Amino acid sequence: MGGRDVGTETDERFLNRELSWLDFNDRVLSLAGEQGIPLLERAKFVAIASSNLDEFFQVRVAALRDQIAAGIERPAPDGRTPLQQMVEIGAVVARFIDRQESIFLDNLVPQLSAAGVHLVGWADLADDDRTAMSAFYDDRIFPVLTPLAVDPGHPFPYISDLALSLAATVADPETDERRFVRLKIPDVFPRLVDVGGGRFLLAEELIAAHLETLFVGMVVEEWSTFRVTRNADLTLEEEEAEDLLEAVEMELRRRRFKKAVRLEVRDSMSDQMVSMLERELEIDPRNTYRHRSPLDLSCLFGLLAIDRSDLKDEPWPPATAGRLVLAEEAGRPIVSVMRDRALLVHHPYESFASSTETFIEQAADDPRVQSIKMTLYRAGGDSPIIKSLMRAAERGVQVAVLVELKARFDEATNVQWAKQLERAGVHVVYGMVGLKTHSKVVLVVRDDGDQLRRYCHIGTGNYNSKTARLYEDLGYLTSDLDIGADAAQLFNHLTGYSKSEAYRTLLVAPRDLRAQLVALIEREAEYGTDGRISFKCNSVADAAMIEVLYAASAAGVRIDMVVRGICCLRAGVPGLSENIRVRSILGRYLEHSRIYRFGHGSSTGGPVHLIGSADLMPRNLDRRVEVLVPIEHPRHQEWLDQVFDFQLTDDVVRWELGADDSWQRMGPTEEFGPDAQERMYRWAVERQQANRRT
Repeated sequence: MGGRDVGTETDERFLNRELSWLDFNDRVLSLAGEQGIPLLERAKFVAIASSNLDEFFQVRVAALRDQIAAGIERPAPDGRTPLQQMVEIGAVVARFIDRQESIFLDNLVPQLSAAGVHLVGWADLADDDRTAMSAFYDDRIFPVLTPLAVDPGHPFPYISDLALSLAATVADPETDERRFVRLKIPDVFPRLVDVGGGRFLLAEELIAAHLETLFVGMVVEEWSTFRVTRNADLTLEEEEAEDLLEAVEMELRRRRFKKAVRLEVRDSMSDQMVSMLERELEIDPRNTYRHRSPLDLSCLFGLLAIDRSDLKDEPWPPATAGRLVLAEEAGRPIVSVMRDRALLVHHPYESFASSTETFIEQAADDPRVQSIKMTLYRAGGDSPIIKSLMRAAERGVQVAVLVELKARFDEATNVQWAKQLERAGVHVVYGMVGLKTHSKVVLVVRDDGDQLRRYCHIGTGNYNSKTARLYEDLGYLTSDLDIGADAAQLFNHLTGYSKSEAYRTLLVAPRDLRAQLVALIEREAEYGTDGRISFKCNSVADAAMIEVLYAASAAGVRIDMVVRGICCLRAGVPGLSENIRVRSILGRYLEHSRIYRFGHGSSTGGPVHLIGSADLMPRNLDRRVEVLVPIEHPRHQEWLDQVFDFQLTDDVVRWELGADDSWQRMGPTEEFGPDAQERMYRWAVERQQANRRT
């Protein structure tokens, strides 16, 4: 979105977290304008940016509104108060909406139409199409519509979070009385109605064309659509909750009625109707956004169902690690491969199903397995892993699962999984008071005949089969004795009642991860201009960690950071961070893995590579249970180095953070690829094919 002036009341050492996140979402939107990306994929990025912004208002804007209402004026590390942040957010979001609508209406819609995918209006349809659509309306839509009028006997209706609504002014031609009517657009039918021949009609336009069926004998004087965003954060007093599961369920019910933080309307809506909505919803006009495009462009996800391979990304079938292929051909279980040597798997370039899922599935059915323990943050709606755990418990294996009920926007799903797991006989634990358990750890104890052996999986991503095909993540499968002992200690601490002792190998937050990372950075600074640090993570927002990185830069250490989202660190600023380079890599996969590399971090002066679940944010370092694991085998370190090599080269598309705090797109301009992700995929496939040959 370009650089911004640093006012006299701000701290010039840090960027604002919320504005940095908006910069990230603007980079996501930029992908919708990339001519080298297939059209339907570009439409998908408009949908992603729209959905991202919804969540930003539900959580971040809502939190700022709460602070302002409570009279809190404590500034963020960058020096801005909550009110100052809200003012700047409003201006940035307004510019973002203008850009989003320009890309969608002026760029994507004409190009989609030229390619045979048409977003049409009711007025564009021929008589036979209107007849067919009217029949669809009568059969599928009309029966589920419920108009709610506002009058002395009917108060203004409750408007649920993110629900698309149609507002209308309806008049009685005989008495000239008028009523405001709200009509919720249900999501039980598609938002984009398939007319045929590559044409799609918005459901609200189809409904609006048939309003006479809902208001018989009346005159519809005005209609338009609107949408409300509510505070969606969960506020739990864990110390006072006797039953955390019950408390989360109660808060989920309360969340539906939290305050509105944003009103979106079509620009065709009259000022009078907008004012009435603002009054009834208690919305400040500054939090109302007018749109010339349809509301909620996340509906564009629906276009991906179109059978047009020419308008989509070329499929990249995931590879299976060569050692796993050989083991499967020989009828050997994954644990036998892990006994030979640890496995590093890289999703979705390498299959999640044939590695992590199969490891847990085999453990569930293995008569030698005596216990399975795991942390569960986001599992998704239909989880093969959870079904494996339930099957294991039902046959008598000791299964313990730490379910994080407070995983934002997955609370309801996790509550349901927790209940099902308990019914199957799984020991379910709901985490620790005041901390979210964000680590990704599985521990399997197996009687191998000669001894009981621990087998571990430690990852950077959730145990979610769906997102594992879309998120770039790493997993480490090992039978290392020290890692197994550490994992056992971690679970005893999480599920039992004990003080946390020092870990042999793992770096664990909030116990000592922060201090250990600081020590590694400061050790690298001792090497001066020979020092090298490379980080890959989702967010960098912890002020103390940023200061330590600034100090390392001042000592001459070259620091390369690949940060997908929020970055509050200023890069390349003379006298502050001239040796720090920050870039963001975006593409078909969501970059989600965290890799920390220190050029001289080991006791012998060699490199240290860490992977795990933690970002450089206060919540990850101080308020979550996080785990990083060292990756020590040379072949695995080579793989991680290759990730950095592809992402840090200067001939790929990337966004770089400049000394003026702006993000600039760099790299090839005619085509988007081969980008860093495509290079990684090709390299991974060739590597595994070579492994099978040898």
